[in-house]
Amino acid sequence: QVRLVESGGGLAQAGDSLTLSCAPSERYFGSTVMAWFRQAPGRDRDFVAAISWSGGRTYYTDSVKDRFTISGDYGRNTVYLHMNSLKPEDTADYYCAAGPYASQAPNEYDYWGQGTHLTVSS
Repeated sequence: QVRLVESGGGLAQAGDSLTLSCAPSERYFGSTVMAWFRQAPGRDRDFVAAISWSGGRTYYTDSVKDRFTISGDYGRNTVYLHMNSLKPEDTADYYCAAGPYASQAPNEYDYWGQGTHLTVSS
C-alpha cells in the first residue's frame, strides 16, 4: 500500500513563509492529481490546493489563492505547498492526498498522508 509522507510543518509567526513537502513511500502510477487539505481542531478536512500532472493545472481555495503556491515533481510524485504571509487561521493539520482527478471532496482521493501540523502564532 502506497503511503504519502508529509514534512515541513512546525511553528511559524504571522507573516512568515513555510514550505510543506509530500512524497510517496514508493514509486507508483495512476494518480494524476495531488492535493493538500487541512483540518483545524473541531472542523472538517478542507481543500487547500491541487495540481494536475496532466498539463500542470493548479487549483486553490479562495482563502489561500494569493498566498499559497502548489508545485510538484511528476517524476518523483512529490508535491510542495509554498505558503507565504501565514496567518493564525492557517493553523491546522495539513494532509497530502493523491487521486484520479481534481476535487475539493476528500473522499475522491485514493491515498493520504498522516499529516503534518502547522501552528501560526500572531
